[in-house]
Amino acid sequence: MYTVEEFDEQKTKILKYILYKKRTEQEIRTKYEKTINPELLDDIIDYLKEAKYINDTEYIEKTINNYKQLKNLSIKELTYKLQTKGIKKDDIEDYTYENKEELNQYEQKSIKNIIHKKQATMETEEIKQYLIKKGYQKENIDKVIEEEG
Repeated sequence: MYTVEEFDEQKTKILKYILYKKRTEQEIRTKYEKTINPELLDDIIDYLKEAKYINDTEYIEKTINNYKQLKNLSIKELTYKLQTKGIKKDDIEDYTYENKEELNQYEQKSIKNIIHKKQATMETEEIKQYLIKKGYQKENIDKVIEEEG
């Protein structure tokens, strides 16, 4: 067991960590699993979830929105990046299913950007292969190439 003081002290330490930058539950566990008693860590994480400091669903949304602003990525690449943060595959799949239309539009926009960048140095077929390797959906690639004509 642990004391209230220990709980507060460790909770404060973790709060500073997650307020500096949004973190997933898994990131917190990984950082503190060796230094904080497992039972205490579980209780702190439960407390922080109830207080809405940790919310993996919200984290997915914020992270995807950031990537959409800054990068050209396929839906597959977005999914992979979220999985590396320790987010459950089911949560990611639920989000991508619920936002399928919006994510497809983002992927098509990314494809357009990449095509425009690569056109000068690559043939259409080479670009297509490059995009497939990057995990872009074939239907989206074909649609954009057809539109760009």
